[in-house]
Amino acid sequence: MELELRHLRVLCAIADAGSVSRAAAGLGYTQPAMSTQLRRIEQHFGEALFERNPRGVEPTRYGAEVLSRARDVLARMDAIGGRAAGESGPSAEARRTLRLGATNSPVLPGLVSRLRGRLPELVLKVSSVYASTDIVELLERDELDAAVAVDYPGLDLRHSEEVRHRGIVTEPSFVALPARHRLRHRTEIELAELAEDAWFLTPDDGAGWPGVFYSACEEAGFSPATVHEFLGDQLQLQHMIAEGLGVSVVQATLRPVPGVVVKPLAGTPLWCRYLLAWRSGSVPDGLAETLHGAATASYRELIAQAAHFQTWAGRG
Repeated sequence: MELELRHLRVLCAIADAGSVSRAAAGLGYTQPAMSTQLRRIEQHFGEALFERNPRGVEPTRYGAEVLSRARDVLARMDAIGGRAAGESGPSAEARRTLRLGATNSPVLPGLVSRLRGRLPELVLKVSSVYASTDIVELLERDELDAAVAVDYPGLDLRHSEEVRHRGIVTEPSFVALPARHRLRHRTEIELAELAEDAWFLTPDDGAGWPGVFYSACEEAGFSPATVHEFLGDQLQLQHMIAEGLGVSVVQATLRPVPGVVVKPLAGTPLWCRYLLAWRSGSVPDGLAETLHGAATASYRELIAQAAHFQTWAGRG
C-alpha cells in the first residue's frame, strides 16, 4: 500500500476520537471499513499504532511518534492551501474580530502568534476560560467564536450542532516530582507507587477531570492519601513541588524548573485530548482550518522541546 494524505487523516481522526467507530462516523465510513483501513495502514508501518482497550483505542508509543509526524505533514499541507487561497489579497475572515477562548493550555501563545502572522488584519479578543463546559456554554450563547478546550478518551466533549470540534492532539499525561523524590532515578513510575504521596490536582474542568485521575488510581488499587486542590499558575505549582510538598499530573509539554523532574507513568493510564471548538455559523471553514493548523504547529513546537516526552515516545 502506498501511503497517502487520506491515510494520515484517518490516523489522526482515530486518535482525536479515541475510537475507531467514532472516527468512522465523523469521516462517513462504516466501522468495518475504517477497521480494515487501519489494519492496512498498520501493515504498512509494520506494527500496531493503537492499543485497544474497553474505552476505545490509544496510540502506542510508536503510534504517538507516527501521529506527531502525520500532524506535521497535514499542518504543512493546510498551510500551503491557506497560502494559496490568500494570494489574491486579504480574505473577508482576515478583516473580522475573532473571540477566542482557551482553557489551561500552553498552545495558546503560539496559536495567537501564528494567527497574527498569517492573518494580520484579524482582530483577536482572547479570554481565559478554565472549564471546557463553560467554553461550550459560551460558544452556544454566541459569546465566543472559537476556543481551545479539552476532553478525555471515552468522554467526548458534548455540544449542540451549532458547535463543531476537531482534535489538536491526544497526549499522555506525566507526573512531576520533587528532584529529591525517592523515585527520581526511575525511568517510569507505577501510579500505585505514589499512593502515599500528596497530590496537587486542578479542580473539576467539566470534561472529566479529576474523575479520570481517581478512576486510574482505583484501577491501580489505591485512593490518594492527600489531595490539594490547586488552580494557580504552572510556575507556582512547580515551586511547590520543588519544595517537596507533593506531586502532580502534568501536561506532556511542561518545562520543568530546577528542583522538579517529570516522569512517564507506567502503562500510560492517563491521556488528555486538546481540541479546537468553534461555532459553525461564526467561523468559516477556511478560518477553522487556519486555527487548527496554527494550534497544531504551536503544539508541535512545544512538544519538540519536552525531553521527557521525546524519551517516552522514542522507547520501544
